[in-house]
Amino acid sequence: MQYNTQQKKLPLPEYGRSIQNMVDYALTITDRVERQKCANTIICIMGGMFPHLRDIPDFTHKLWDHLAIMSDFKLDIDYPYEVIHKENLDTSPDSIPYPNTKIRYRHYGRTLEVLIKKAIEFPEGDEKNNLVALIANHMKKDYMTWNKDTIDDAKINDDLMELSCGKLRLDDQVLQLMEARLATIRRPKSNNNYGHPNLKRYSK
Repeated sequence: MQYNTQQKKLPLPEYGRSIQNMVDYALTITDRVERQKCANTIICIMGGMFPHLRDIPDFTHKLWDHLAIMSDFKLDIDYPYEVIHKENLDTSPDSIPYPNTKIRYRHYGRTLEVLIKKAIEFPEGDEKNNLVALIANHMKKDYMTWNKDTIDDAKINDDLMELSCGKLRLDDQVLQLMEARLATIRRPKSNNNYGHPNLKRYSK
């Protein structure tokens, strides 16, 4: 009895030993027409193994690529597609450059620093104050997530001024907006559907 571990390694194990044996047999067929018929039959069997993938673009093309790979590119047949070349199998994908931007406070993250830069560009007014209040509340949330300590507005104000190079701060108006946002979040939801602002009009 011969165990699979004693046989040659499968180039594409997902197809199993039986399909590989069929491919090996096709390589021994001397008649080109019969060899082509055998290859077509193998492709049909391979496609039947993964019926849920039939709708994937270029599915059949991939099967012929896999047949070429399993035959070590030695199967002399008329491929209906231009199959992958052997030298392209070992090519590595291009490396993706990793951003090297330094984050001053990791618990706040890079996104918050981007928001602060955007807030600096806003003209003075309610829109800017609302954005600063949103940023400050988010800073509180991030700080508590990572530090698990209590935090006051003075600490948030210091960090905000540092990250904005002194261009943003928590004045009285921003503090009021922050508290108003928190109050909205804390407000319990009513079980009465008619209390929902979008449903009141249907109660009449």
